[in-house]
Amino acid sequence: MEFGSIEREIHIDAAPEIVYEVVSTPEHLREWWPDDADLEPVPGATGTVTFGDPAAADGIVQALTVVEADPPRRFAFRWVYDDGVAAAAGNSLLVTFDLVPAGSGTLLRFTETGFRERGWEAAVLEEAYRDHATGWDQFLPRLVDYAGRLAAR
Repeated sequence: MEFGSIEREIHIDAAPEIVYEVVSTPEHLREWWPDDADLEPVPGATGTVTFGDPAAADGIVQALTVVEADPPRRFAFRWVYDDGVAAAAGNSLLVTFDLVPAGSGTLLRFTETGFRERGWEAAVLEEAYRDHATGWDQFLPRLVDYAGRLAAR
């Protein structure tokens, strides 16, 4: 296995405008991905996503930096970088949501790249890749369901 990028392509029964809001705004992100989110969906903005209780030993608060915000076509951010360092190619992972109109819905092309570029040793790279692939396989179907429910309102 290469461990270079995670790619998923899924159809969502919601217009690109709805899907864009679902992948880019805290109030919608909280419904399908992190337990909490704090970010402005504008390029260069920094924020956080939180998984679990941040005060607990297993709570995770992850910084992120918005790279691209082009409604309703693309939203991208960098995350998984060290504290006190600006996110850049080589020190972070890049998550991209490309949204393509498809009939009455949206084709979402999801990618997460940058695993090999982090310079992790092989075991760490493999564990991070598998952890993220498993996570996205859990969360992306929740995105599909949530966006579909919003569109049906």
